[in-house]
Amino acid sequence: MPVNTSPGMLLYPRIRKSPFFCASRQHGVAMYSVYNRTYHARHYGDPIAEYWALLNGVTLWDVGVERQIEITGPDAFDFTNLLVTRDLTKCRVGQCKYVFLTDDDGGILNDPVLLRLGDDHFWLSLADSDILLWARGVARNSGFDVQIREADVGPVQVQGPLSVSVMRDLFGESILDVPYYELHEYEIDGMPVVVSRTGYTAEIGYEIYVYDASVNGVRVWERIWEAGRPYGMTVIGPCHIRRIEGGFLAHGADITFDTNPYEVGMGYDWMVDLDQEADFIGKQALARIREEGPRRRLAGVEIGGARLGSYNDGSMIDAFAVRRGGRLVGHVPSACWSPRLERNIGYAMVPSELAELGTDLQIETGEETVDAVVVPKPFVDPTKDQPKQDVSGLTGAGV
Repeated sequence: MPVNTSPGMLLYPRIRKSPFFCASRQHGVAMYSVYNRTYHARHYGDPIAEYWALLNGVTLWDVGVERQIEITGPDAFDFTNLLVTRDLTKCRVGQCKYVFLTDDDGGILNDPVLLRLGDDHFWLSLADSDILLWARGVARNSGFDVQIREADVGPVQVQGPLSVSVMRDLFGESILDVPYYELHEYEIDGMPVVVSRTGYTAEIGYEIYVYDASVNGVRVWERIWEAGRPYGMTVIGPCHIRRIEGGFLAHGADITFDTNPYEVGMGYDWMVDLDQEADFIGKQALARIREEGPRRRLAGVEIGGARLGSYNDGSMIDAFAVRRGGRLVGHVPSACWSPRLERNIGYAMVPSELAELGTDLQIETGEETVDAVVVPKPFVDPTKDQPKQDVSGLTGAGV
């Protein structure tokens, strides 16, 4: 029997919907996946066109699948500091932090953006794994006085160089003063939101977290869309080409419960603070791994052969096998064709000795076995200057 290369996805009540599901669907979703047990719009027909729209204009994304785990109560700070590998004494109210949650073995359970809204008020904006149950399990019989719930809060992303103009029109000049990885509270037509200067793109961009999202989500979406139309706003899915270029990792692929921060190249002091006083979960294991050195590492690779897909177009059904001298040595969890670099790029999890720059590898892409070489990552803007830049001079007229 012939293989159906493009099977449909059943839309039905059993799988949850984003607060923006009905709104984003109006723009012609071409492909869904399931993320945090919720339908997730992956692209709208042409991922390459979406990539260029992100680089040159302004884009709107439904990322309501990033469920918000809210931690409050008298012991919320100490409890949250137990969960994450970063030292939260260095996180002010109004700041955001990219964090890892690890288990006792140092495996990465999730890599959310943490938002600190008050002294004892945190949101964990989740990647794709069920941290609500984990956090509640850790809290049970722990002695911490905390409340843990999934808040009725949903984020959308407004990303790209013209995002600054759209956000200024929505919120006024004060939005220009929100620094990278900080947040501020606003309203849209009386509906409360939190705006952070964050995103999954390594481009200039913002996330808008909508309170009471089950009620206000569609109205906020429509208001953002109207503000963006003069600037040629495009609705897109998460742009995996850009996140691979920028060194952003995907939980469930590049990082999993079976990988630790030192293997993925994110085990720096700013991500895993072993010198802090707090005894976070996984601290002892990570101290041992740092001392011994990781046995494998996630390397950047340039991949030969025919053009790959965009990663989120259904062309990469499974990880690619990596070989060295005919021997299976690892796998490629994420890879794509970069239109800007005009070459195939990706990440390869290989033994540490094979992660050195210039190492030759062979990769089975599914269609062919091709040569590859280890190169520095991120592939574009390694110091993240693009998203951190001063935005005060970037506003302008619509297109």
